[in-house]
Amino acid sequence: MHDILLLRHAAAMSASPDGSDGARPLSQLGEREAREAGRWLASHHVKPDRVLCSPARRTVMTAQAVLDALGMRIEPILEPSMYDAAPGTLISLIDQQSDAGTIVLVGHNPGLEQLVGLLTEGSSTESRGMPPAGLAWLQAALPLQPGAARLHAFWSP
Repeated sequence: MHDILLLRHAAAMSASPDGSDGARPLSQLGEREAREAGRWLASHHVKPDRVLCSPARRTVMTAQAVLDALGMRIEPILEPSMYDAAPGTLISLIDQQSDAGTIVLVGHNPGLEQLVGLLTEGSSTESRGMPPAGLAWLQAALPLQPGAARLHAFWSP
């Protein structure tokens, strides 16, 4: 059984200095939300073995704030395919991490919320929403199968 934590990036600025979506940083609110998510994980004694992260600036900043709050010095693995990823892409990435007991994905909606619905309910149309810095903690065997994961906890700021 694996612990799979799906973390949506925290609140971001509406624009970046260069105008690109991928370069948008976290807002001050987002920085607080990301630290709160990390503190929540620390209070539940979560120690990720692997962190996969979209290369967007806001996801990288979220991952780093969470790892800082956990007191961990692991480097997130930047996965370009996570930016605007569909649930199938995310499942493939998770399935490749079978050597890790606790896996964290830091990414974007709608892919993350659809993945939660697919893994817990068997359908990606069953998504219930995932706010900025929202965190779904799933438990499942790999390889992942639709409807086979258990939602252990859900947190949002």
